[in-house]
Parts: sequence; C-alpha cells; structure tokens
Amino acid sequence: MTTGQLRDLENQPHQLKRLVELSVVLNSTLDLDALLQLITATATELLDCEAASILLCDENDVCLFFAAATGSDPEKLAEISVPIESSLAGTILRSNQPIILNNVEQDPRHYSLVSDQIKFKVKALLGVPMPIKDRTVGVLEALNKRDGAFNEHDASLLSVTAAHAAIAINNARLLRATQKALEQVSEANQIKSNFLALASHELRTPLNIIMGYSTILNEDTSGELSSHAMEVLNAARQMRSILDEMNNLSMLKSDEMIFKPQKVPMEDLLVYTCDEMKYMAYARDQELVYAFSEGSHPVNVDLDKTALAFGNLLDNAIRFSPQGSRITVGVTRDANQVLAWVQDQGIGIPADKLHKIFEEFYQIEPPNTRHYGGLGIGLTIAKGLIEAQEGRIWAESDGAGKGSTFKVLFPMA
Repeated sequence: MTTGQLRDLENQPHQLKRLVELSVVLNSTLDLDALLQLITATATELLDCEAASILLCDENDVCLFFAAATGSDPEKLAEISVPIESSLAGTILRSNQPIILNNVEQDPRHYSLVSDQIKFKVKALLGVPMPIKDRTVGVLEALNKRDGAFNEHDASLLSVTAAHAAIAINNARLLRATQKALEQVSEANQIKSNFLALASHELRTPLNIIMGYSTILNEDTSGELSSHAMEVLNAARQMRSILDEMNNLSMLKSDEMIFKPQKVPMEDLLVYTCDEMKYMAYARDQELVYAFSEGSHPVNVDLDKTALAFGNLLDNAIRFSPQGSRITVGVTRDANQVLAWVQDQGIGIPADKLHKIFEEFYQIEPPNTRHYGGLGIGLTIAKGLIEAQEGRIWAESDGAGKGSTFKVLFPMA
C-alpha cells in the first residue's frame, strides 16, 4: 500500500463525517448563493486542494458559467462563459464522466482564458458531473491538489459531493423560480387592483353628469322623451352599481375599508337589506319570505357593510332565479353563533363549483354565451366583508337546476 493510499484510508472517517454534515446542511438550506459557497468550501477541504469551482449550464444549454469558486471574485467569474464543445468542463458535462488531469497545461481542452482573467494558474484538475435525475446540470471541479496527485478515491469523494450538491441546487432553483412567479402574480394582482380603483374613480364624474341630465329630462318632459330619459337613468344607475362593486373590491384588497361594529339583531339587519332589494324582486314577480326563529339573534357587525354583503347575496338569488319563484331569508341560533341564510329556487350550482363561485370574476356561465349580467365579484365582496368581521360564508346546492343556499355564520354578540 502506497503512502497516498494510507493517507486516504486515515482520512476516510473525517471525510465521511464532513459528507454527512454537508448533506444535512444542503437539505436544510434553500439559499442558492449560500449553498454554492458551502459546496466549493467543502470540496476544497475534503480534497485538500487550493480551490474548487461550480460551473452550471445556462438556460439554453449553450455554454457553462461559473456559479461559484473559492477565492475568486463572483462578479468577475460571472462574466466568463465556458464553451461546452471545446473545454474540459464541457467534456465532463457531455460525457457525464469524471476527468482527472494532474498536468492540465498539456491538455488542449484546457480553457486558459479563465486562468488568465482571474490570475489563477491551474496545474492539476479533477472534474466530476453534477447529475439530477436524468440530466447533468453542471460540473464540480477541484483544482491543484496540495499534496500528491488527484486519484480515483478523490474522484469518488467529489462525485458524492456533486450528487448531493446537484439536488440541493435544483431545489434552490425551483424555490427561486416559484418565488419569482409569485412576485409576478402579486404584481399582476396589484396592477388589476389599481385599475379597478382608478376606473371606478374616473368613470364616476361623467356618469354623474349623465345621471344629472337624465333626471332633469325625466322630470321636465313627458311622453316618449321622458320614457327615454328614464331608460338612460336606469342604465346609469346600473353602471354606478357596477362601479360601486369595483370600488368595494379594490378597498377590500388594499385593506382600506374601515369597519364600525355595533350590536344589532341579525333579523333586523336582514329586514333592512330585504327592504332595499324588494323592488328588484317584485319586478321579477318574486316573493321574499322570512324564516326567523324565535327570539333575538344579536351580532357585532358593521351594519352598512354587512347589509351590503347580504344585498349581494340577495342580488345573486334574484338574478339567478326564475320569475314567480320564492326567495327565503332566514336566521337561527347555532350554539353560541348566529346562522343566517339566503335560499333561492334558481339555476343551482354544480358540486365542483361551490368553492370557485367566491373567486374574483368567476362565473359559471361561459363569457360568450351569458344569460345573466354582472362582473362576477358580488360574491367575492360578500365573502370579503363577512370574513373581515370574523364571519364565515359558504354555499350549498343539490346541483344544476335545484336552487342554492348561501349560509353565513357570525359569533353571537
């Protein structure tokens, strides 16, 4: 047994310990930059060499770039690309096999441009592929063994390190990609919220002018002209209702809505809301029916905003129910909570859509074959207003054509 082999044998317990420690840290760290520095530092220590570096494939697999290296300026390294076709690192990547070169300068594949730019002379090199599943994502290199020459034992040790490193780097990259995607989604949501707020604000001025002049025309004229003015006024009121919904949604999403809770009987709140909606129901020959259990059912809520939430539930029931149908509004006690509901005999909700109907702009109907109006945000607003006051809302339905029931639960005051 040679001196080098004896030295490798003596070092094995320490090396195995360091590999275990590296594996633990790699599996618990998702900071890509910290991982890269840890891997190169550990490789340098394990193989007792002057430096180590990690080269990863670029997005198009056209070349390799330095992701990290011990003792080098990361910004300078990042500017250097290494060709896959005519370099040692590229050969390791393409062949998926380790390379041991204890006299690098005699190998024509040595990419000396890197050494020249970072002022580091490479005399000996051990490079191994970094595999992840069925793909090689990069190369881990150890440079200039301090004592003796790189051997097969070193190659095995570095290969184990590279395998652990590849998995950790892939996980960290996936996390970065996920975070970036979430940031983009968040930015898109912010743009959408800003647009809703801006549109609802800017459209109010011309809409108020239209409503003002149509009101004057309706009052000062008669006959057909007055009828036309009333149609304009009704359309403007409908548009203002849509703008109010847009504004409420943007305020909810920005947490700008202020709630002023007060103790109020739930049945009084529901009667108040039904009074606001009864003309809309009567226009469709629909009957509003109360189903209140005995006694008072007080809750601590903002009266106007909770009425708005139930108003949206009633509006939903009226629009999606046939003419001449019945809409039931009820309240009862449920242990130490108050349960209220709005039940209709309308088009119903498929079981797989019961949760989706509360999502922004979601509508069961396809947009190009719609029979019912609305932006699809009334239920979203209702859910936001109720949950902001420690309430809970959900929908129940036996399926298409079998009506729906929207239930709301509040703590009893």
